[in-house]
Amino acid sequence: MANRSTIFTESQNCRGWKGPLEIIESNPPAKAGSLHHVTQVGVQAGLEYLQRRRLHHLPGQPYSAVDTNPLSVYVMQPIWNKIIKIVPLWIAPNLLTFSGFVMILVNYFLISFYDWDYTASGNPGRVPTWVWLFSAFTTFCAYALDSIDGKHARRTQSSSPLGELFDHGLDSWATSIFVLSFFSVCSRDNGKTGVSVYTMYMYLSIVLFNFMCSHWEKYNTGVLFLPWGYDLSQVLIAAYLLTGIVGVEVWQKPFLLGYYITDILVILLIGKCLNPWRTLLAHLRKTLKNDSLYEGLLPLVSPLLLFMLLTVWVVLSPGNILAKQPRLFLWMVGVTFSNVICKVIICQMSSTQPELLHWFLFPLALVVYAAISGLLGQAEEAVLGAFTALVTAAHVHYGICVGRQLSEHFNIYIFSLKKRVQE
Repeated sequence: MANRSTIFTESQNCRGWKGPLEIIESNPPAKAGSLHHVTQVGVQAGLEYLQRRRLHHLPGQPYSAVDTNPLSVYVMQPIWNKIIKIVPLWIAPNLLTFSGFVMILVNYFLISFYDWDYTASGNPGRVPTWVWLFSAFTTFCAYALDSIDGKHARRTQSSSPLGELFDHGLDSWATSIFVLSFFSVCSRDNGKTGVSVYTMYMYLSIVLFNFMCSHWEKYNTGVLFLPWGYDLSQVLIAAYLLTGIVGVEVWQKPFLLGYYITDILVILLIGKCLNPWRTLLAHLRKTLKNDSLYEGLLPLVSPLLLFMLLTVWVVLSPGNILAKQPRLFLWMVGVTFSNVICKVIICQMSSTQPELLHWFLFPLALVVYAAISGLLGQAEEAVLGAFTALVTAAHVHYGICVGRQLSEHFNIYIFSLKKRVQE
């Protein structure tokens, strides 16, 4: 397959790109034994997750996004415009994106070390003060890096489909990690205060569905309406700072009309996550990209089935698996949803039809059946651990392989602004 060099116009929004001005068949196939040939073989030795038809259609879908959040438009954007000026021009935008994601992971695993079972907030002193302050710092930095990566891409004229997918793909995973870290501030129900693990599961599912619906809207309308919920991560920063300065005791006292601060924060989060019915309005106005109802609803099939299977496991588990391993189970929920969403994002970018059933659904269905039927017995927790490890490894492998395929296809490096050297 000949390599392609694609010239893109600058986007007016986020990490996007306007589509190709020109596609040039510039390089012949690599000779056997050359460095470039070895790279091609290396990609083909793994799983080629992106079929050729999707690779060739990726430059055809323009990026368009709308951000109506007043906090973002009038407060944060001016701040990001000043911060971006100090970022060196030699730094690749994807490096900014990945650095922010790593900070989110570090923060999550640090909190998990001190609060694996989500009970630390009900036990003052269990989590050191510096951990809460570090959480506020890493959350702000991750949010800032994710907000300026697109501006830096336009600044360095390096916008590409790879950058768009890298940004939104990591966001789909980071969304759940943000929420899982925040649950340590809420604490699980201790009979007086806190949030039950079942409520945590519902909150996480709502947030993930909101993220999913944003990209489902773009799949049908061609426009990504950025959800307000993501910008409310600034509320998490304030929550971590308050916990570090005042202590976890602040969450154990009623704040307003008998409601606790955590109740108010969660209500705000869920309220801002509910998207308007823009897809329905587009249908009424006859502006949908897909005339077929089946094709328009197809991206929602796997997420809905995934949620149903997970909910059946939660409700009918003989060993009450969510109560015994809330952090492990909720991590698995976030990873599986992220992989499903990533595939929808690729189909939305390439204007191709998604698969009906995601392959995660098949092993999950077997595990759920074995669990609720009692076949697993005492091994239910061990099987949950094994399945979580499987989907996490599969998701990481998927991300690496897709990144390598796009890097090879567009003749660019993921973490460098230099072009690939071809022989």
